[in-house]
Amino acid sequence: MPRSTETAAPLARGAMAFVLAGGRGSRLMELTDRRAKPAVFFGGKSRIIDFALSNASNSGIRRIAVATQYKAHSLIRHLQRGWNFLRHERNESFDILPASQRTSETAWYEGTADAVYQNIDIIADHAPKHMVILAGDHIYKMDYEVMLAQHVASGADVTVGCIVVPRMEARGFGVMHVDEQDRIVEFVEKPADPPSIPGRPDVALASMGIYVFETKLLFDQLRRDVATPSSQRDFGRDIIPYLVRNGKAVAHRFEDSCVRSSAEARPYWRDVGTVDAYWEANIDLTDIVPELDLFDRDWPIWTYAEITPPAKFVHDMDGRRGEAVSSLVSGGCILSGAAAKRSLLFTGVHMHSYAKVEGAVLLPYVDVARGARLTNVVVDRGVRIPEGLVVGEDPVLDAQRFRRTEKGICLITQAMLDRLG
Repeated sequence: MPRSTETAAPLARGAMAFVLAGGRGSRLMELTDRRAKPAVFFGGKSRIIDFALSNASNSGIRRIAVATQYKAHSLIRHLQRGWNFLRHERNESFDILPASQRTSETAWYEGTADAVYQNIDIIADHAPKHMVILAGDHIYKMDYEVMLAQHVASGADVTVGCIVVPRMEARGFGVMHVDEQDRIVEFVEKPADPPSIPGRPDVALASMGIYVFETKLLFDQLRRDVATPSSQRDFGRDIIPYLVRNGKAVAHRFEDSCVRSSAEARPYWRDVGTVDAYWEANIDLTDIVPELDLFDRDWPIWTYAEITPPAKFVHDMDGRRGEAVSSLVSGGCILSGAAAKRSLLFTGVHMHSYAKVEGAVLLPYVDVARGARLTNVVVDRGVRIPEGLVVGEDPVLDAQRFRRTEKGICLITQAMLDRLG
């Protein structure tokens, strides 16, 4: 269970988490045609945003706001159903903040900083001492209390959460150039030649999109930024570089605050922003000892717990046996004479006789008809796979019918199947 407000550390108790959940996530292709990236399903029963929200709750933060924008209905519905346990009478709050044009009749959220700026009055009503600004689209477990404590101890104007990555892999991130005390001396957005960590020439510090501010200082910076005509109203492009140049910005290393069970060998953080990365992160959960431990009861991933019956496996004859091997099978699933291998089945998946899947990520309420064979696929929510369909055995045919990635993963949506006639 999350730490209660009675035992939570005082810094978390006085802080507010502001989750930026408006991103489209266009590299997930058709998976984000009807939902924002933070609302995409992950891990059998959760949504991507549940990780940032669970980290906040488990860290002892009881005031949370979520800013939404792109195709937000699915996300808002999930938040209303799964995160309605925070109660105002216990000095808790959970605010959903759509881009509602509150400061102008024409302007939506223009950037990440603008999403916070447009809601300054709502934040001020809660009067938090510190603000923890979070991206809502990454998979990780982290105790924000540790980062808050470092922020206060260092006297920083802003503390930036960072992950250590191989230096040349950092070219796709915002990179922190730090001194020996981890004070940020330069912030470089997606550099061709990333600066290394002092004393470690092969690695760099990449931004996680997590920032800690004292609330008053944050408000001052947001007001200054909105008065700057050239600003893009973005934390990574404007607020953080300004404080690097004119204030004190300090890096916080994820390895210092990541939460690991005894089964997790190393810090785990994933940006599941492409179909390949999304498939890999889900399928990795089927490993005997996965790198991400979802069974950790000391740091649970909270979500909307849909009421479902247990998973069911029926029929027991050669070729028509309901079975799952090296797989995760969620509640409400029925494997009726069908077989799943190294696959992840979300809630309510129904597989019919003689159907077989391997390396399959089947989102909620997918129906796989008799005799279908699916290999290395992601199937969108509610899709009905027709009888006898074969995917994953003929790359040329797959690419003609479905979204096939460079690594050979096929994304299947109902619209794609409907076009087949």
